[in-house]
Amino acid sequence: MAILGFLDKEHTIAAPGFNRWLVPPAALAIHLCIGMAYGFSVFWLPLSKAVGITEPVACPAGMSFAARVFATTCDWKISMLGWMYTLFFVFLGLAAWLFGAWLEHAGPRKAGVVSALCWCGGLVISALGIHTHQIWLMWLGSGVIGGIGLGLGYISPVSTLIKWFPDWRGMATGMAIMGFGGGAMIGAPLADRLMRHFATPSSVGVWESFLALAAIYAVFMLAGAMTYRVPPAGWKPAGWTPPSGAARTMMTQRHVHAGRVWGIPQFWLVWGVLFLNVSAGIGILGMASPLLQEVFGGRLIGIDAGFNALDAAQKGQVAAVAAGFTGLLSLFNIIGRFAWASLSDYIGRKATYFIFLGLGFVLYASVPSLAHGGRLALFAGVVCIILSMYGGAFATVPAYLADLFGTQMVGAIHGRLLTAWSAAGVLGPILINYLREYQIAGGVPRAHAYDLTMYLLAGLVMAGIVLNALIGPVADKYFMTDAELAAERNLAQERDSAAAAGAHARGGRGGALATCPAATAFAWAAVGIPLLLGMWITLQKAAVLFK
Repeated sequence: MAILGFLDKEHTIAAPGFNRWLVPPAALAIHLCIGMAYGFSVFWLPLSKAVGITEPVACPAGMSFAARVFATTCDWKISMLGWMYTLFFVFLGLAAWLFGAWLEHAGPRKAGVVSALCWCGGLVISALGIHTHQIWLMWLGSGVIGGIGLGLGYISPVSTLIKWFPDWRGMATGMAIMGFGGGAMIGAPLADRLMRHFATPSSVGVWESFLALAAIYAVFMLAGAMTYRVPPAGWKPAGWTPPSGAARTMMTQRHVHAGRVWGIPQFWLVWGVLFLNVSAGIGILGMASPLLQEVFGGRLIGIDAGFNALDAAQKGQVAAVAAGFTGLLSLFNIIGRFAWASLSDYIGRKATYFIFLGLGFVLYASVPSLAHGGRLALFAGVVCIILSMYGGAFATVPAYLADLFGTQMVGAIHGRLLTAWSAAGVLGPILINYLREYQIAGGVPRAHAYDLTMYLLAGLVMAGIVLNALIGPVADKYFMTDAELAAERNLAQERDSAAAAGAHARGGRGGALATCPAATAFAWAAVGIPLLLGMWITLQKAAVLFK
């Protein structure tokens, strides 16, 4: 439609003088919104008493699962609500895979707008589901439709940022993907305030909060999408020259078509490395709170007693400490996404992954001895470093892919690689949770039930070290020829710098955004202030861990 032509990629080619530092806050604006997927658990307890308001109304004992899905007179179990997480990350991976190539041709602005419509529209559908007490509408709205929005929003800036920052690939993608880890830090406290504001004697305030969040997120996500610009083909920063000689052995200047990566060994090696690292990270992330409570027990509140020996009030105090610990892990997850990805620009992506995996092996294996030795502060520090590397792996891998396969279709290739995340999200928690339950059922004390798990996680990252060592430059036969690259760029509506300059001279795009320092400062403030507030709130909650 002509009226929507401004969304086309050819209309997002940057004007001469455009400030590339406007692109990272645009990406952050989207990632901070969709990152609320990590914080959805804040809704589970209120939704579990949406009918009863003060106390949950249990469904009849003989009611089938299908009947519970459509029931309007009894409350949902948290286990039913928890399916939202599975839907989120399954559809994130599927959308990133299926629509990655389309994104390269359509451009980041169109993908960002579609992401906003899916994510915010999903929240509206979920609000209707809560209002009518139909959980299938929540699964469809936020889980399926919202999950597609997650996938598109997650990968929408990757290719663009790498092309704008060929000199700082890791840092640029780290800034954006940091937002996905930080979305819950902002969204969860905001959602809590909204629910308390909208709560009435006849409503727990969740469906109203969903509508408010949809409106807020729509503003930020659409603003971010409209700020996206792509560089003209062949653009590079002033004074920057591509690395040559030994420095470029793992950083190609050629390009692989996304459709070919399934048959390239290096793709599957990177897939395996990410899968193993994420499986281990998800394992410890998912068990962090119960691990801390059951291993340290009363020592968390100054009482020399095991977890089972505590009364209800003491367990509540221990849970509060564990909540602060979980928040601290989220903060290190975010910091790691930026810090490790930025470090990879100096030491290389392969070396960075060797640190993730090698140091991870030592840290995972050390957790049991630190736990049984009662070294709480050192234990907490080790787990925080592990979570920083978990986040860092996500932020570093787009640059790793660009180094190996080129930048032309890195967004689509990244989308295919995220199937490793989907697989790890299923395997990791299942493997870890069932092993813990098996240990406890076999009579192993709760404080020791995690030892075997930690050694298993150490084994996973050790296998990742082997796969990472096997990664080398991609063979020439897999790269596009000059003719194939020209055809792909034509499909992607790309022009070279000279053609783009001519188009802008005839009435181009970009306006004041191209050169205005105030616009750049405002963009960074719009995303930076909420992010800093979220970090401050998290640090306040985590402080209880060290009292």
